[in-house]
Amino acid sequence: MKRLIVFGVFGLFAAVTLFAQSPKGWKIRVDRSMNASDPDAAGSIKFVTMGSGFHATNPQAAVYWNPENTASGNFTLKGSFISGKSNPAGEFYGLVFAGNGLEGADQNYIYFLVDQEGNYIIKHRAGSSASTVVPATASDAVKTGDMSSNTLEVRVMGDKVDFAINGKVVKSLPKSALVKTDGIYGIRVNHMLEVQVDDFGVAKH
Repeated sequence: MKRLIVFGVFGLFAAVTLFAQSPKGWKIRVDRSMNASDPDAAGSIKFVTMGSGFHATNPQAAVYWNPENTASGNFTLKGSFISGKSNPAGEFYGLVFAGNGLEGADQNYIYFLVDQEGNYIIKHRAGSSASTVVPATASDAVKTGDMSSNTLEVRVMGDKVDFAINGKVVKSLPKSALVKTDGIYGIRVNHMLEVQVDDFGVAKH
């Protein structure tokens, strides 16, 4: 699908023509807002290949994954995220790992996210509920503001997991605190956000 992308939101170029299409093999799970005071925006989610990575436009929150993308044992999951100019405060984006059952009612995964205000959060989703592993926490490792670029890493080594932002470990947890670390890995973007994702993938150790 050939699209004319105008980078008024991302401010990279006045206009550029790219080939943007849905990434082959990827799936989307929409996570609609149940909070009347924080409703979703109108419109449809768009998740496309752009440049060497992916571009997500999220009126609603969503998880993106390819079932072939799994990690186990010792590994580092990494992704670089550029947030759009119009993104609101307090909405998070980042990495998903240890996923299984992502298409059904028994979805299960862990997510490590940041926002444009300088915070990170770690949560565990099981079914329709999410438990907080680490609450929203301010860190000077998170780059803030419009067009901020943040590289997130989940480093699973032995009996511990390090969570790093822009090369700085912001939290270390024992594996036992996360229930599991093996499974599908992917991306989560909350509602009202537009995010470019590059350098996404896993390196085994």
